[in-house]
Amino acid sequence: MPKRKSSTPPLVRASSVSVGYGSTIDSAVCPPISVDLPAGGGLAIVGSNGTGKSTFLRAAAGLLDLLSGSIQVLGRPVDERTQQFRAQVAVVLDEDSYLPALTVREHLLLTARGHGMSEVTARVNEAIEEFGLTARQNAAPTALSSGQRRRLLLAAAFVRPRTLLVLDEPEQRLDSGMRDRLAERLKLERSQGGGVVMATHDPVLVREVASKVVVLAEDEVRVVSAEAGAQAIEAL
Repeated sequence: MPKRKSSTPPLVRASSVSVGYGSTIDSAVCPPISVDLPAGGGLAIVGSNGTGKSTFLRAAAGLLDLLSGSIQVLGRPVDERTQQFRAQVAVVLDEDSYLPALTVREHLLLTARGHGMSEVTARVNEAIEEFGLTARQNAAPTALSSGQRRRLLLAAAFVRPRTLLVLDEPEQRLDSGMRDRLAERLKLERSQGGGVVMATHDPVLVREVASKVVVLAEDEVRVVSAEAGAQAIEAL
């Protein structure tokens, strides 16, 4: 007997997605993107500046309307307004987003408690240590360096529940040791069944974390292996 096809939808499905900051298809920043990501997968979006990497991520995070096509997470259309979507998707974009009146520790405690996590103190302690923020845990975000603020935003994504991580150039402003630690953490995320969608300029991170890569250019979109995607970055 033929095997039945699995009815489980992919973690992420992008179908003929066009993105841009206008209101018509003529404002699309790249050709349509179609790609599936299963649970436990890692998808890297790569390409030169201006090819639509961050724009696609904002659409995947429900922060930008599509010009055409559709994006689904676990079989449901992306909708950042719904509690279910917000509970499933943790987002770190290329912009600082924090509460300036709170310390690093207070910020992470609020994030974990606000999402109903258990063992909040232990989770926050682990994230503070993992992202090298122990010495600065009682400082306000405005007193941190840009690299420390980046680590705070990444730590906040890991103290909350999630099925999918959406990360815009997570390697930015991190030293080589922290980049290695981030790669290990993202590999662990995948091994536990979570998904990672990230835009990146780091070929090492692509090789370590991605299971497939979308290469964006002005006139074409290619879905390739992690190695081919890393080589595409190195060729830019």
